[in-house]
Amino acid sequence: MAYDKFTVLTSTAVPLPTDNVDTDQIIPARFLKATEREGFGDNLFRDWRYDVEGNPKKDFVLNDPTYSGKILVSGRNFGSGSSREHAVWALYDYGFRCVVSSFFADIFKNNCLNIGVLPVTVSPEFSDKLMDAVTANPAETITVDIPSQKITLDSTGESESFDINEYKKDNMQNGFDDIDYLLSMSDEIEAFAADK
Repeated sequence: MAYDKFTVLTSTAVPLPTDNVDTDQIIPARFLKATEREGFGDNLFRDWRYDVEGNPKKDFVLNDPTYSGKILVSGRNFGSGSSREHAVWALYDYGFRCVVSSFFADIFKNNCLNIGVLPVTVSPEFSDKLMDAVTANPAETITVDIPSQKITLDSTGESESFDINEYKKDNMQNGFDDIDYLLSMSDEIEAFAADK
């Protein structure tokens, strides 16, 4: 499997109330030299997390032990900029399995679905509601249900539906990337080839 299976996730969340977060902020270009997926989480939001001496900035949310979880709730327009898939590698390696925003850049969204991070697009109103709830109560949990394509604020039961391509939905639930999907069909492919 390319990544862990994802069906239903209930988790606390990290609030990042910032709009227009681009991929160079998610993972600065100077950290793109590696070709393996491991280790990118150490430099997730590097220039926001650390000062020039490498000391953690106390006012950045990932350095605040109050907040943790596998869900990142962000402002509008997350993942704009260059098409680097390393940005998603960094999110996944850090431990995030879901990013919630009212808008995602298309290439970033597709990279997420290929790597095992679910991009959940919600209305601006519901996004604000999630952000407010998580910021006010770090113990607040959110449930993301891929089979029913629904995201729920657990304390109130309020929820919204989200869209996901059926092929990517199936892959997320099986932990497959595109190669894994083809390998899962190897028996059918071999049988088809044998008939020719």
